[in-house]
Amino acid sequence: MPTILFYLFAILMIAGGVCVVALKNPVSSAMGMIGSFIGLAALLIGLNAYFVGTLQVLVYAGAIMVLFIFIIMLLDLKKEETKEFGGASIAAGVIVPLLFVLIMIPVFQSVNTDFTKLDKKALIAAEAILPESEVPKSSAIREKLKVGQLADVNLIGQKLFTEYNFPLQVVGVLLLVATIGCVTLSKKLHGDEPEGDTDHRMAKTLAKSNAIPQVVSTKDAGDKSEPNSNKSI
Repeated sequence: MPTILFYLFAILMIAGGVCVVALKNPVSSAMGMIGSFIGLAALLIGLNAYFVGTLQVLVYAGAIMVLFIFIIMLLDLKKEETKEFGGASIAAGVIVPLLFVLIMIPVFQSVNTDFTKLDKKALIAAEAILPESEVPKSSAIREKLKVGQLADVNLIGQKLFTEYNFPLQVVGVLLLVATIGCVTLSKKLHGDEPEGDTDHRMAKTLAKSNAIPQVVSTKDAGDKSEPNSNKSI
């Protein structure tokens, strides 16, 4: 990937993440998250991870964000009102990001920056050092690596359903619980309305329309208006 495109998509990803936190409108925050997902997908495609980048667009920027927006609309979330934060809230907002930065410093220091160009020779060399206990010689991963193709779908499937099978199941259960909780909260907010707030305007209108109108003559109207005129004098 050209350097200018890398920085362009990186800025798009970071700006989308900042909008998720900074914007107070939940729908606008969701739109910022979509922009962040698109920037991340472009970076993955630039790293030759085409399958992961495509899933990033189809699953996260598509299905997952539709689910998020559906939950936001279901809960009828509105723009957050301006509140005054106390000293404890401000201190927590400063300390938590600093702790996160301190945790990430060793991670960045342990990253190996000596990258090997991903070409046919590198893939064949990677196939040669694969342990047979994890990847059998008759597997599709070895067959693709021997011909110089990146078996990203097979590699991702093997990692997910062998080493990360339990976390994958936990994430699925968490998503299910979150969806059920959203539906339960929406029923509590909009489903149980008190009987005293029932609108009876239509019933009152129908009752008045069914009543027989009374005809009052001008003579009777004049007689009724005379006492009022005498009192005013």
